[in-house]
Amino acid sequence: MNVLVAGATGYLGRFVVQELKRRGYWIRALARNPKRLVEPGPFLAPAVWDQIDDLFVGEVTQAETLLGLCDGIEVVFSSVGLTRQKDNLTFHDVDYQGNVSILDRARNGLVEKFVYVSVFNAQRMAHLAIVKAHEDFVRTLQDSGLPHTIVRPTGYFSDIGEYLQMARSGRAYLIGDGRKHLNPIHGADLAQVCVDAIAGDDDEVPAGGPVVYSQNKIAELAFSILGKRPRITGIPVWMVRTAIKAMRLFDKHAADLFDFFATASQYENVAPGYGKHTLDDYFRQLVD
Repeated sequence: MNVLVAGATGYLGRFVVQELKRRGYWIRALARNPKRLVEPGPFLAPAVWDQIDDLFVGEVTQAETLLGLCDGIEVVFSSVGLTRQKDNLTFHDVDYQGNVSILDRARNGLVEKFVYVSVFNAQRMAHLAIVKAHEDFVRTLQDSGLPHTIVRPTGYFSDIGEYLQMARSGRAYLIGDGRKHLNPIHGADLAQVCVDAIAGDDDEVPAGGPVVYSQNKIAELAFSILGKRPRITGIPVWMVRTAIKAMRLFDKHAADLFDFFATASQYENVAPGYGKHTLDDYFRQLVD
């Protein structure tokens, strides 16, 4: 089958390209900056330039650049989303409207299925800008009549890498008491879930990694990998909320992103486990 990968230069998108190629799919990658496909991505994400069959250069926020995007495509996978703000774009511009532009092209073609990556525990965080943008698109996709699967990861290993950075600095800061649990998932393991969804029948697939950790345990693990004595400080939630309000006056996008991570950290984020990668091995690879 012919698959379009939108978000191919991102952390998850790179692993999805790799997994699709391993299974023998024909791959078209949508990229704004093709040069990013040549080099490895951050957090141990692979280079995938030699694994794509066709390159489509376009911008999801400029619908006119996407004409022909889905010609000959049978499955669309999208992990398109805004992390670092550029060109004054918002989560609505990219996570919602950008994906709507891709969906419009899919509906005009012969696409048989759309696989989209959203957020775990979205119903508890629907008031947050980043989650609202994701879920607004989920509802649009559901209303489109196109067969689809929504993949809901608990968290990427790439995000958890921040714990190692804090441990390197000598102290890890957690929001609250650090007792909440999560089972984050490696990009390669999540890619297998996403590619399995192509042939699967589930409308939604919540997905986490094989090991459940408390936030405190993750911080302790990071210090242990570095051979350092754990120094962990819990920051009261009210203090974090005050900081977010102040940050919003100067950088709304950064405040919204911080608000998402702060809010998510106050819930149990444990989903059915997939894959084999553990944070122990991942942290060791980052250190090496």
